[in-house]
Amino acid sequence: MQDWVRRAIKVLVKNPSATLLIAQVAGILLYAFVDDAPGDSIGQLVVNLFGMLVVVLALGVVRATPAYTWLGVTIGVPAVILTIVDWATGNDPTWQLASAVVHVAFYAYTLVGLLRYMFADDVVTTDEIWAVGATFTVAVWLWAYAYVSVQLVVPGSFIAAIDPAEQRTWLELLFLSTTTMTSTGLSDIVPVKPLARSVVMIQQIAGMLYLAVAVSRIVGLTLNRGRRQS
Repeated sequence: MQDWVRRAIKVLVKNPSATLLIAQVAGILLYAFVDDAPGDSIGQLVVNLFGMLVVVLALGVVRATPAYTWLGVTIGVPAVILTIVDWATGNDPTWQLASAVVHVAFYAYTLVGLLRYMFADDVVTTDEIWAVGATFTVAVWLWAYAYVSVQLVVPGSFIAAIDPAEQRTWLELLFLSTTTMTSTGLSDIVPVKPLARSVVMIQQIAGMLYLAVAVSRIVGLTLNRGRRQS
């Protein structure tokens, strides 16, 4: 058992993109248990702490890329601090908006770093394959925080079949971001204000472009490897 754990830890350390991807998928499950909890509850604190862990993992992944480490620290540290302040103030709108905006900036930095990491050379490593998925989930988180910001700036930006007049929860906006990014169209969360619709459209375009670029790179590298072997 200890050998299995040791091997698993070794694999995750060697493949930080896989660690980031697994952490974010686990976060989706964790959010489901505390989505309805009050903003100052222990459950929300646990989620916020887990969110900070994901931020640290994201910074660790990008640190190995050509992106500047100091820039990640400059954005990442305020993101962690504002996460704590947001919880301590019971999700005060002002602090919540500040936290969401900084998180958008940090995940945008992480996204660029991961893309540069994926396209840095002509050899695809195992971790770069994991980075394809990690980059996708980072983009999902980025747009979810963008939706939080939009909702705070323009209340009533999103409606739903249940409690349409209420502000949408984090999990609902993360669900909207996921369904928009994957173009599945399954979300019952609907943008109704102009700013919200504009942001959703931009994510739809970005999601399609990412899939096209990722598939093109994989196909191109596969053809190049075939040529080299022949």
